[in-house]
Amino acid sequence: MTDASAPTARRRILITSGPTRQYLDPVRYLTNASSGRMGAALAQSALDLGHDVVMVSGPVSVNYPEDVELINVLTTQEMLQAAGEAFERCDGAIGAAAPCDYMPRHVSSQKLSKTGEPLQLELIETPDVIATLGQNKRSDQWVVGFALETDDRRFRATVKLERKHCDLMVSNGPEAINSAENQVELLDPSGNVIEHIQGTKEHVARRLLHQIHHRLLAL
Repeated sequence: MTDASAPTARRRILITSGPTRQYLDPVRYLTNASSGRMGAALAQSALDLGHDVVMVSGPVSVNYPEDVELINVLTTQEMLQAAGEAFERCDGAIGAAAPCDYMPRHVSSQKLSKTGEPLQLELIETPDVIATLGQNKRSDQWVVGFALETDDRRFRATVKLERKHCDLMVSNGPEAINSAENQVELLDPSGNVIEHIQGTKEHVARRLLHQIHHRLLAL
């Protein structure tokens, strides 16, 4: 068995992080409370192992490690484009971002004013960033996804693992959003639990990078 603490060749890892925004008009948008803390912790853990990190991030208030190559984006479409371009020169990707899953079918060019009547929005799905990377990965590339679910977490994470063509899937819940701590299950391609991890996001990130190192990098 390969020693997971043994050094490996320097790799370039793409990490998506933070939320995205889908604008309704020039000032209002749909988003979520993702803080970017998990992405920042994963980036630091990858750097600590001697790897290069390309970070594609939506708007966050956390500071990412200085040594990452940071690409800032706003919308899910921008994240998809930036991640797709960066992935071509990376060995693998970790999808820790929480991209907005829906966008308005029509975006108003003017600020929507109050009328005293209900406002109806027609929403359509945004493209899936990690599924796109997984579908287009080369044979020498890998993808690790994150699945945030409120119920049937392991089942839904396993479905996403297969649908998004991921090599590993991290399953967690809504309590992870904008929190300093996380509780996750790491699933292998068959949906089996490799490890339960609980603690600070820094601890979770170190354990996840340990497993990624052992299963995807040290081969």
